[in-house]
Amino acid sequence: MKRVRSTLPPRVLCKLTLATCFMTASSLAFAQDPQSEELLEGIQDGEKVEISLPDPEKQLPLDDLRKFTEVFSRIKDAYVEEVSDQQLLESAIKGMLSDLDPHSTYLAPKDYEELEESTSGEFGGLGIEVGMENGFVKVISPIDDTPAQKAGVQAGDLIIKLDEKPVKGMSLEEAVKLMRGKPGTVLTLTIMREGESAPIEIDVTRDIIKVTSVKSRMLDNGYGYVRVTQFQADTGGQFKDTLKKLESEYGADLDGLVIDLRNNPGGVLQAAVETADALLDGGLIVYTEGRIQSSRLRFSAKSGDVMAGTPIVVLINGGSASASEILAGALQDHERAVIMGTQSFGKGSVQTVIPLDETHAIKMTTARYYTPDGRSIQATGIKPDIVVRPAELTELEGGPFFTEADLSGHLEGQDEGKEPDSSDEQAPDSASMVERDYQLRSALNLLKGMNILNRRDGASGEGNGE
Repeated sequence: MKRVRSTLPPRVLCKLTLATCFMTASSLAFAQDPQSEELLEGIQDGEKVEISLPDPEKQLPLDDLRKFTEVFSRIKDAYVEEVSDQQLLESAIKGMLSDLDPHSTYLAPKDYEELEESTSGEFGGLGIEVGMENGFVKVISPIDDTPAQKAGVQAGDLIIKLDEKPVKGMSLEEAVKLMRGKPGTVLTLTIMREGESAPIEIDVTRDIIKVTSVKSRMLDNGYGYVRVTQFQADTGGQFKDTLKKLESEYGADLDGLVIDLRNNPGGVLQAAVETADALLDGGLIVYTEGRIQSSRLRFSAKSGDVMAGTPIVVLINGGSASASEILAGALQDHERAVIMGTQSFGKGSVQTVIPLDETHAIKMTTARYYTPDGRSIQATGIKPDIVVRPAELTELEGGPFFTEADLSGHLEGQDEGKEPDSSDEQAPDSASMVERDYQLRSALNLLKGMNILNRRDGASGEGNGE
């Protein structure tokens, strides 16, 4: 075997040796070193090969590695309390990930278990989806029918204290651990809310959180309402079953549908894809782009729209994030639905859970989401087609008005004296729901207007064929 020879200075050889330690035996082709034209000769699989020198820009930074080991050693020797090697290494891993973006994190055994619980739809805690903003915990959205929502926590709230502990300086992981606890115990949240000059204290009683992913009701005769609270593994199937149930209750095809994604924090990507697939008659739903091949994915709808073109209005707001933005963006780009409400949260990145062993994993951002038209959701969100902000309406009592029918001796009208048609009356609970919710009322009125126009277009087209 021929000995590898080189006339390079010791410093360069040291770097080469360190770099090759991180390579497999078959990975022997390095980029050309701009500082030298010389090639090293070596033996691989019994044949002589030429090995170019590594690119210094792509090597591990030796000075920084020395700095890391120096800090590690100093902490071990001089920190006020003894720290184990395992604790220091785990802290280093957490630091590497948390400094990348708010969604990349290290999952210790308990965190790994809680992540799996949250996607299954049952877990313990307050019932809020949170992130970090300027060192504080920000509420992305409270989950429907959970202690946090019932106590009055709102999307956009900044949590500055948990009981008496200031949040500033905590990691998101530490804050979430404090929020979780034994069911029945009370946690006091001190929050800052837009429009409020002073902090607000809200007491929330922890409970087992059981999330119902899909809820529905009839808003009016022929107009259905589906609320998707978050996207769990079985949400796509539940959504299709819910549509069948609504049409069965109505006894015919629906005239319009409201899909409520407000304060939906997202969840499982595949569930959002399945929901969009049910409403689209083919075409791209979403695609992802990342640095590695496995992060470049495309999801398309199969042929067949279960609603057969029924008009749809999708409600979104600042608490609509991730998977809910994927659904809204796909329906918007395909012109399958009118998006109404306010701009969504803008969480357009993909996180991949990478197991390290049976109990540890890392959750790392590996790609960005793009809508069918190539729009990035990240930090921009979905802009509604029609902006409708939450509002409270008070109906005004008008003065007395007289009509033709009140005049003495008026000509009798065609339908005068008939009982009013009650077929379009809403159920009492649905009526009060629509009255309280201005955005929902606006969505229902838009659907009714679209239906009227569709009927007129159909009537005007009769008998015009050639």
